[in-house]
This record gives sequence, structure tokens and C-alpha cells, in this order.
Amino acid sequence: MVSAGGVVYRQREGRLETVLCGHWITSNAAHSRSGQGDGNGEAQTKAVRWSLAKGTPDAGETMEETALREVREETGLEVEMQEPISSITYWFADRENAVRYHKTVHFYLMAPVGGDVSLHDPEFDVVRWFSMDEALNILIYPNETTVMRQANELISQRIGNA
Repeated sequence: MVSAGGVVYRQREGRLETVLCGHWITSNAAHSRSGQGDGNGEAQTKAVRWSLAKGTPDAGETMEETALREVREETGLEVEMQEPISSITYWFADRENAVRYHKTVHFYLMAPVGGDVSLHDPEFDVVRWFSMDEALNILIYPNETTVMRQANELISQRIGNA
């Protein structure tokens, strides 16, 4: 299996920002001291699982075309391709069918040229901009954190050469 995605960045008020996509995670916690709960001794808390925009190619698409489309759909941003970052590989399981898949995801560095994160598709619950440091701390998957670090190095080189 193969997918493609991107790290979108911008410079705003002298700091680097990147966009992440999130899914709400609802969990039940023990009844809180504040007395808030569901009446059964449980309180619901919400957190967000943050990740990079990525997805699978449509028939006939190149990896670059896939990355541009997926980032546009998942973030609501119109973006331009700058350069490849790297690829990651991992295994995941389809527990229902007891099948394991090997997946490669190709990531590209991108800059926004239009759109808005409020226009993201319903695949994600929330999409927003973060400082680069904050993004590195909240990405859920370690391999995506590695991609973000590599992107940060490429961005630093681009800014230094500008």
C-alpha cells in the first residue's frame, strides 16, 4: 500500500507554523471532584489525536498529485509543492479480516497559496495551525514527528537562503 501527504508551513509574525489534522477522542474518566459526570460515576473527557494530512492515490495519480489533493481535501488549504521531505513505512492490521498491511507514505513540503482550514473535509474533526515546536510535541505518531523534524530542517535551509 502507498499514500502521500504533506507538511504545510507558513511564517507568521516571525514564527514558523504548520497545520495538523485531528480526530476527537472521547474517553471515560473516573467521577471528578467537581461533581461533573454522566450520573454513573463517569466523566467524559475529549482529547484530539493530531496527525499530518495524507491519503491514497486515485487511479492514475502521481504521488505528488495525490499529496496535493489529499492536503487540499483534508486541510481546506490550497497548497503548492516545494520539495520531497522523506517517506515512512509501517505495518498496520485489519483486525476484522486478520490481515497485516505494509504501507509507505511519501511526504512533501508545501506552502499555502489560498483556502482556509475551516474548509476541511469531514474526514477530520478539527484542523488548525500550530507553532512548529507545539506540533512536534503533539503529533501522535513518532514517524510523523520525524517527518516534521526533517521538514523543519528543510524550512530552515529555505529561510536561510532567502
